Amino acid sequence: MGNSTTVFIALTGVAVALQACVLLAMYLAMRKSSERFEALATEVKVKAIPTMELVQSVLTEVQPKLQVIADNLEETTTLLRSQVQRVDATVTDVVDRARLQVIRADELLSRTLDRVEQTSDLVHNTVISPVRQMSGLVQGITTGIEFLLGNRRRRNGGGESRRPVPQDEMFI
Repeated sequence: MGNSTTVFIALTGVAVALQACVLLAMYLAMRKSSERFEALATEVKVKAIPTMELVQSVLTEVQPKLQVIADNLEETTTLLRSQVQRVDATVTDVVDRARLQVIRADELLSRTLDRVEQTSDLVHNTVISPVRQMSGLVQGITTGIEFLLGNRRRRNGGGESRRPVPQDEMFI
C-alpha cells in the first residue's frame, strides 16, 4: 500500500500544482482585463463626461431659445390661420358680390334688349307701316295723274313717255 499512496500523493500534488497554475493564469488574465477596463473607464471619464457636460450645458442654453422659437411658431401659425380665414371670407364676399353684379347686369341687358325690341316693333307699327301705306297711296295717285296727263299729251302730240318711279326712291 505504500506504493499506491505515494503515487496517489504525487498525482494529487501534480493536480494541485496544475490547479495553482490555472488559478495564477486566471488571476493574471483578470488583472490584465481589469487594467484595460480601468484604462477604458479613465478614457470615458476624460473624454465622454466632459462631452456630456458640454452637451448638457448647450442644451441648458438652447432650451429657452428653442422654447421661444416654439412659442413664436405657435403664435405665427395662429395668426396665419386667422389671416387665411379673413382672406377666405373676403374672397367669398367678393365672389358673391361679383356674381350678384353679373346677375344684375344680365337682367339689365335682357330688359334693355326687350325694350329695344318692343320699341322697334312700336316704331314699325306706328311709323313705318303708315309711311309705307302713305307712300303707296302717293305713288298710286302720282301714277294715276301721270297716266291721265300722259294720255292727254299723247292726244296733244306731246309724245313724252312717262317716267317710272324707281323702287329705290320709296321710303322704307
